[in-house]
Amino acid sequence: MLDGLSDWWDTVELWLAQLWFPLQFVLVVAVLAPLCLGAAWLIDRLVDRISAWFGSTRGEDSSGRP
Repeated sequence: MLDGLSDWWDTVELWLAQLWFPLQFVLVVAVLAPLCLGAAWLIDRLVDRISAWFGSTRGEDSSGRP
């Protein structure tokens, strides 16, 4: 199983390395841009939830009312 995956990955890597550089760039951006946007969205949501859990907004008393 892993030998087949390794062989496939080597073939894809060789194909990508032999492409013209502008095509390499376009392919890498097409793959990485959505991944980076998704990771940024997830990190933003996690930070929002954690900061809401640990902190309170200014002007609130202990009952949670402004």
